[in-house]
Amino acid sequence: MMRNARRANGRMNRAPKFFFRLSLVTAVIVIACASALSQPAAGARTDQKPSPPASEVGPVASSTSESKQVVAQAVAQPAYLTPIAGYQGVLAETLDGATIAAQAADDRFNPASSVKLATTLVALETLGPDHKFVTGVWAAGPIDKTTGTLTGDLVLTGRDPSFHFEHAVMLARQLNALGIRTVTGNVIVTSSFTMNFDWSARHSGEMFRDTLDAARRSAGATRAWIDERTLVGDNNSLSSVPSVVVSGEVQIGSAPPGAVPILTHKSSKLVDVLKAMLCFSNNFMAERIGEGLGGPQAVSALITKKLDLNPDDLSLSSTSGLGVNRVTPRAMMKILRTLRDELAKNKLSLSDILPVAGIDPGTLEDRYTDPQARGSVVAKTGTLVRTDGGASSLVGQMETRSGRVVLFVIMNQRGNVGRFRQNQDSIVSAIQNSLGGPAPFDYRPVKLSMRLANFDYEAAKARGEVEPRD
Repeated sequence: MMRNARRANGRMNRAPKFFFRLSLVTAVIVIACASALSQPAAGARTDQKPSPPASEVGPVASSTSESKQVVAQAVAQPAYLTPIAGYQGVLAETLDGATIAAQAADDRFNPASSVKLATTLVALETLGPDHKFVTGVWAAGPIDKTTGTLTGDLVLTGRDPSFHFEHAVMLARQLNALGIRTVTGNVIVTSSFTMNFDWSARHSGEMFRDTLDAARRSAGATRAWIDERTLVGDNNSLSSVPSVVVSGEVQIGSAPPGAVPILTHKSSKLVDVLKAMLCFSNNFMAERIGEGLGGPQAVSALITKKLDLNPDDLSLSSTSGLGVNRVTPRAMMKILRTLRDELAKNKLSLSDILPVAGIDPGTLEDRYTDPQARGSVVAKTGTLVRTDGGASSLVGQMETRSGRVVLFVIMNQRGNVGRFRQNQDSIVSAIQNSLGGPAPFDYRPVKLSMRLANFDYEAAKARGEVEPRD
């Protein structure tokens, strides 16, 4: 036993400074949590934290101090943090900044797909929630409406990360309305054009050409068109079969001299694109949006400056969460709070962009499915099976019967991601139960066309860097 103890001590002494074994710190955290509840969160700027509105605090809290006292009474014996193999960082706070649980909050972890929260914040601030990605269609040649012929090339420009089969069919319908049924030349797409989450502009252009032509159109494209039109209640578009036959090949380039714009396709609003991206943790969409923002270094620099972070608090190598990224739980909490504030400016909430557990499809549809817990957690998951020995995270907010909303960040690595996820759920449930139990947020599910976002989710599972549901 002494030899085993010496081995254990040796392993802890060799571990990086920013990692702690949960089993060794649990006792300290449990004692500290109760006293911390009556004080502002560590490192919090009390002059910048207004009292939460009564609708979120509940009628028993008439001031910030009273709110913290009520929360402290509710969680006098916080036993949230249970031993688990691997490394863990936790930070849970009330809206007014009282700390409910904290562990390794200033250590650096791999947040996996929770990085998408940083990308989302910069996208909303830079583009705005109503932004739409534009795809332009140009004609490089004359159009003869009597014969339905464009004598020349058809050109596509744009960098819409959500351009899918159904949008190509819609463009075929619109081209038919302009009197175009045949293109004698080529389809020219710019190098930034992508379709169906395919990074290859050439392959995307080939899919676009084939989808325009009803004779070449795949069954998947037809199904996507029918599903999307049915979803939005546009039965008129389904009364005919759009088709444009292209005689030439697919080329990568720009609009030639003399080409004129004839159509403009606009994506859904950014807030809806983000909802699909975050529900299914779509890596392609996150990387494409991130590219338009300047890439991971630009996103990291903007977040670090805006939130006044230390340079080591946030380091990004991707805007999707794939690969080796680093962030502290405290920095992630600042990102989450700032994201909530940015959404509130536009009368939106986290549930407008993040999955609501047990209700929305995607990464949280099979978590918190108990009738009492369903709809009580709104969060972003993160999972990397191999990177950093296995990394998992859960970042979001929970609702409780006491009327209090609790923001939380839980990060794990160097262990089994399935057990990490179970432990994350246990921590969230324990906090909710200490505050009267879970309560659903006021949320009405929105109907979004997310089938193809789910396609990338399934492909990611096959690659091993996944957001598993079970």
